[in-house]
Amino acid sequence: MLQQTTTAAAGGSNAEALQQMSFSHLLQNFDLVGWIVFITLTLMSVLSVYWIVINFVKNLRLRGSSDRVVSTFWETPNAQDAIRYMEEQSRSEPFSKIALDAAQAAAHHQRHEGSRLVESLNRSEFVDRALRQAVTRESSRLEAGLTVLATVGSTAPFVGLLGTVWGIYHALLRLGASGESSIQAVAGPVGEALIMTAIGLFVAIPAVLAYNFFVRLNRVTNNKFDTFAHDLHDFFATGSRVGELSNKR
Repeated sequence: MLQQTTTAAAGGSNAEALQQMSFSHLLQNFDLVGWIVFITLTLMSVLSVYWIVINFVKNLRLRGSSDRVVSTFWETPNAQDAIRYMEEQSRSEPFSKIALDAAQAAAHHQRHEGSRLVESLNRSEFVDRALRQAVTRESSRLEAGLTVLATVGSTAPFVGLLGTVWGIYHALLRLGASGESSIQAVAGPVGEALIMTAIGLFVAIPAVLAYNFFVRLNRVTNNKFDTFAHDLHDFFATGSRVGELSNKR
């Protein structure tokens, strides 16, 4: 009978100790380092979610408008009407900005015929330089937030690991102070350590997946930028695209 009572008491104490391994117990027993780690992971998660949403919406809009903008530009028979159509696009639409930079460069070069500008750079080189700058600018805008996602994905596990190490350290201190080796002495700190590890992984994994996803999308968009820029260069340097010149011949 006494053995059963002892076993029941031990089981009850173990169950009570295991209840300490919870998120609420974690919050109640944070020290300064624990709060710093937890707040850092929370900020990382908020920034990660913010840039995931921003980049997703941006790529969704770009995917829906890019083909329409490019095809409308080439299908417009009058160059002035095509440029006017590009001017009507939103500020966040990159293909129209690339086309407008090329058109402005060609017009600027034409207005200064006979000047030192024309002597130093011909029309093709001047338009090419403007297109390179425009493509670089729009490609940089596509990468907004990717540095944050990469940083979160690479550092959040280590921040969580810091919380893990700190929790285990407290577990050892409590064990040494109590002189006991029971689960009651170490359940809370070990639970905190495991939860901090999990939080670090939950923050890092979505950031890494989103980073790889957006890098892939940006690579496809950059290829479209280059293709459109080459066609614009041919158009503003020679008056026709390469395909149109071949058809005329």
